[in-house]
Amino acid sequence: MTRGPLLTTAPLPGWQDVGAATPDALSGAAGLLVPHDGEPVADVRNRPDRWGLLTLVSGALRRGVPVLAWGTGAALVGRALGARVRVDAPGDTALPLASEWAEPPRGAAVERWQGEVPLLWRVGGVTAWAGVTLPEEVRGEFLTGLSQAAPRSPGSPLEEVGGEEVLRAFLADFYTRARADDLLGPVFVAHVGDWEAHLGRVTAFWVTMLGGGAAWHGNLNGVHAGLGVRDLHLERWLALFGEAARAHLTPGAAALLTSRAEAMGARLGGRRNPPHAGGVP
Repeated sequence: MTRGPLLTTAPLPGWQDVGAATPDALSGAAGLLVPHDGEPVADVRNRPDRWGLLTLVSGALRRGVPVLAWGTGAALVGRALGARVRVDAPGDTALPLASEWAEPPRGAAVERWQGEVPLLWRVGGVTAWAGVTLPEEVRGEFLTGLSQAAPRSPGSPLEEVGGEEVLRAFLADFYTRARADDLLGPVFVAHVGDWEAHLGRVTAFWVTMLGGGAAWHGNLNGVHAGLGVRDLHLERWLALFGEAARAHLTPGAAALLTSRAEAMGARLGGRRNPPHAGGVP
């Protein structure tokens, strides 16, 4: 897997080649930075922004993205790892600490302490510093480790494809081909009125099928019922799907998607033309 960008959950003046962290960008990220921001960690009630950040960090950890966190960012990562977050940081210390800090998560190795506070701890691909200012040596060690690390394996089929944005672009091209096709075009013209909404639903379906979460809820056979679809339609659909996949995706990702599409086509092929329920593939 090609190494992607270094992402951050908050602006970092002075850092080069760092992009904003989003859930979609995590799949190809080289690493995630979670800086000190002074915002709450232990009590995030009525703070959907903090819940969103906690969800994003948890997603990075599940994907095995290397993480460097400091200050309240370190406390947030600790919480995502199941550690207790304390709000009683000592005020008179050699190094300024964040107002909230995490006890060592399960399996973490604490390399430096400041009183009872685990100042520097690591677990898996996570490096956490409880101070509000990140030491240059900790930053340097993390970046050096990124440059020497082997590329991560995709955490899900959706990641192997390249993420939701890549998937949506591929699907948009596929449906452009399908609408222009002599055989499939009339079927789509007859049953699809809002193409943007249709593309959104189909993208959500594939995100769900590729392990990206429950973005789609529905019945595949019911959606395709009563469309008059025959084996010839399915064969053309699969052919155009494969052409678009090979045009947009790596060979491995294209093969993964076409195999899933072929399995879906096989299921639909055995249940054609029950009473009409609306929708189109």
